[in-house]
Amino acid sequence: MRGAQRFSVGSLWLCGFFFLEFASGDMSKTIEDLKREAGEAAAAYVVSGMVVGLGTGSTAVHAVRAIGRMLQNGRLHNIVGIPTSEETRREAERLGIPLTNFDENPTIDITIDGMDEIDPEFNLIKGLGAALLREKIVATASKQMIVVGDDRKLVDKLGTRAPVPVEVIPFARQPVAAYLKSLGSRPVLRLERETGQPVITDENNIILDCWFDGGLDNPVAMGQAIRSQPGVVEHGLFFNLATRAVVAAPAGIQILER
Repeated sequence: MRGAQRFSVGSLWLCGFFFLEFASGDMSKTIEDLKREAGEAAAAYVVSGMVVGLGTGSTAVHAVRAIGRMLQNGRLHNIVGIPTSEETRREAERLGIPLTNFDENPTIDITIDGMDEIDPEFNLIKGLGAALLREKIVATASKQMIVVGDDRKLVDKLGTRAPVPVEVIPFARQPVAAYLKSLGSRPVLRLERETGQPVITDENNIILDCWFDGGLDNPVAMGQAIRSQPGVVEHGLFFNLATRAVVAAPAGIQILER
């Protein structure tokens, strides 16, 4: 891991990770407090003139809001954003963040997005916010990607706590589900809590959440296998994309670098 020799007395080892920076905090904080702190800390890496990938989810939204505040108070200027979902687009417009697209700006300077799991190799599971396809497109186009979350997201092995989301064309639901089951997963169609209807992504697809008992021993090979099935649009395994993680814990903000 890059920077491994930079540890100080305040460095921390947790769940297979060495933290490069560690700031003390308040042990009484709620999960929402931690999400807000992680998002706001990540937003500090944005500087004027950047093209910024705007992430999706309950932690990334705090980074989006912090960027909006910094634009409003003059700390940032000449910022444009590319949102990873229609939900994020609406929030950015509400905050007055100017938006752009890949036709105008094919390269993104920095993306800040959430993470559902991260392992010590900086492999990720993302997509519990149903935006995994656009998130991966934006991350791949970015010079650097900062992921944010609380310390529950740290795992030794991907798939330990979260399922692997797989975005699927609705027509292919049954054959894809059978194939994913043959890979050793338990695929579950994601449903809206309020209506019980399938969650529909921004690209009008469905999501199968794949649970792997014991996690993934070889996430790269599994990602390749999932992608090989016709009808699969994308999966929520992210490799070699995140460059830094901002993790909030009751003890304080922690920074990891790949």
